[in-house]
Amino acid sequence: MAIQIRKTGLQIETTLIEGGKAAAVPLKLFTAFAVVKNPWAGRGFVDDLKPEIHAGAPVLGELLTKMIIEAVGSGEAVEGYGKSAVVGLDGEIEHGSALIHTLRFGNFYRQAVGAKSYLAFCNTRG
Repeated sequence: MAIQIRKTGLQIETTLIEGGKAAAVPLKLFTAFAVVKNPWAGRGFVDDLKPEIHAGAPVLGELLTKMIIEAVGSGEAVEGYGKSAVVGLDGEIEHGSALIHTLRFGNFYRQAVGAKSYLAFCNTRG
């Protein structure tokens, strides 16, 4: 099943003052998003999410990466990044998580910005 993309958007936030102090260089935060039809909504427990993940995650990953890189100018200009998902009332948290926490989604962006690692862990125990 092909993913159904209802709409996309791009937001650019510029922070000029933080904590009462003017920024030496304004910080720009670029956000790309897509509103999609949840392929699992209303189906109750779904034993295997893979078919929809394999079909939809690469499409979303490529689309959102292209939107960000076009807005920013290049992968080298990116200092940090993250991802998130919101699921509607007829869905489960796992539905959004399944789409964004797969290499089929994230590798497009990692490659575009030259990421050297997939996850960073910090052990703060003494």
